[in-house]
Amino acid sequence: MLKFAKPFLMFFGLLAFTPAHATLNIFACEPEWAALAQELAGDKASIYTATTALQDPHHIQARPSLIAKARRAQLVVCTGAELEIGWLPVILRESGNPAITPGQPGYFEASHQVSMLEIPARLDRADGDVHAQGNPHIQLDARNYLPIADALAKRMATLDAANAAFYQQQLQRFTTKWQTAIRRWELQAAPLRYVQIVVQHRAYPYLENWLGLKKIAELEPKPGMEPSAAHLAEVLKTVQSNPVSMVIRSAYQDGKPAQWMAEHAHVPAVVLPFSVGGDDEAKDLYSLFDDTIARLLAALKKG
Repeated sequence: MLKFAKPFLMFFGLLAFTPAHATLNIFACEPEWAALAQELAGDKASIYTATTALQDPHHIQARPSLIAKARRAQLVVCTGAELEIGWLPVILRESGNPAITPGQPGYFEASHQVSMLEIPARLDRADGDVHAQGNPHIQLDARNYLPIADALAKRMATLDAANAAFYQQQLQRFTTKWQTAIRRWELQAAPLRYVQIVVQHRAYPYLENWLGLKKIAELEPKPGMEPSAAHLAEVLKTVQSNPVSMVIRSAYQDGKPAQWMAEHAHVPAVVLPFSVGGDDEAKDLYSLFDDTIARLLAALKKG
């Protein structure tokens, strides 16, 4: 038996130094929530991102691969506010996973943690893609991540009590670092206050509210509706009487309308990453805002 003792002991030695497997299986609807979950969970979670920053989060196909990922998830983290209304309910239903259905601890909506903007006074499909709970693009106000992170860390601790102290420690670390970053971003972005802009889609009210940008017009006649040549001509008239500094669109959008307006209004066209992964610079939450503000300031200088 002695000849087996050394391999036997080596085997148990390897087990002792093998890192613990990820405990929490997370399905994140958008890249920003996957990035936030990573900040809070570290190596305690396996995180899958259902979409990319180069996809329109309103319009995603409920593919079998997404359903399979949701079937194994213990926590679903999404924006909510009907942003994923066209595809997430199908995924949740077809997954057959009762732990991640709305109302259960395994289902988390970030929009429930912040003050919503642009809550409509009426609901009419003739008005385009409007959302009853307000504009869902909450990820572009850096301040929103603080209450969302607090609630998400608590939810992780509920689902994975063995690592509750770790999630709390990660939350404290993130909060301190993020508050410092917010102060830096607000100082950098001070020249953007009261700057007039045109946007392609109604995607930036939280960014506008945070940095003090002033939207003059939208290129889409209604949210989600592609602009016609006649509508663009009408917007151009508005811009000519209310001079703007730039035209903004998101990385996932067709650039032709914004480029047309920029050329005719003689202002820069700015492509913002919109979420983590929207361009080569926006690799995580911190660089998302670094890059967003840098692009806006560069356009302002150029304009």
